[in-house]
Amino acid sequence: MERFQTKKTIDAYTRVGLARDKNRPGIADYIDALFTDFFCCRGDRIGLEDEAILGGVARFHDLPVTVIGHRKGKDLEENVRFNFGMPQPEGYRKALRLMKQAEKFGRPIITFIDTPGAYPGLAAEEHGQSQAIAECLAEMSSLKVPVISIVTGEGNSGGALAIGVANEIYMLEHAVYSILSPEGFASILWKDASRSKDACELMKLTADELYKAGFIEGIIREPEGGIQADPEVGFAGIDKCLQDSLQKLCALSGTRLQKERYEKFRNMAR
Repeated sequence: MERFQTKKTIDAYTRVGLARDKNRPGIADYIDALFTDFFCCRGDRIGLEDEAILGGVARFHDLPVTVIGHRKGKDLEENVRFNFGMPQPEGYRKALRLMKQAEKFGRPIITFIDTPGAYPGLAAEEHGQSQAIAECLAEMSSLKVPVISIVTGEGNSGGALAIGVANEIYMLEHAVYSILSPEGFASILWKDASRSKDACELMKLTADELYKAGFIEGIIREPEGGIQADPEVGFAGIDKCLQDSLQKLCALSGTRLQKERYEKFRNMAR
């Protein structure tokens, strides 16, 4: 992981486009490139499976870890199958089940964030969307194993934060992280979604802005044109970032990990 000044010629609106690029690697690509012996876990143990969240057990340089991430898909068929990366309550309950399992067996947790937000449909609300997200936030804050989150594309709203309460948060250079989409922000502030470009600048959603504000621990370099232009370069940067972070966090006690994570989020933006 390298901290550096990103190219100022690339504005926030362009970065949002790069973050949303359909050719950008997804969670399945990161699992294939960075981990071995991945075992996919399915279902929320209540009755349903949400494929918008992909998670399971794997090895990272022979270290057992739990990996969880949002899944968008590469084409229209996959987009529909994975609900365009917008998880339902069952997806967050599955993620929480995997996190609790990781804590039971002492495995670090690594999450990859890339979502327009949690699914806002009627069925999701009927199945307890807000409660599922709230439970993830509460439980993640008290986990006694290392938690590392990497924002790889767009990370919007509580749908992103639900798997992002981590000891350390990193962002790819062209990823964005915000309270909601620029279109939603513009619709609320100006009643005009077409002003999303103005919203991008106002929201301070780029990796550079969030690093300066102290919300993230670092930025991972991308090749020119984004990680989609040369995935191997991006994978190498993420691999190095995870190795460094795990070496540091695995040396801490569970109580200290829990305390530092809780205090990190309580003191954000102060």
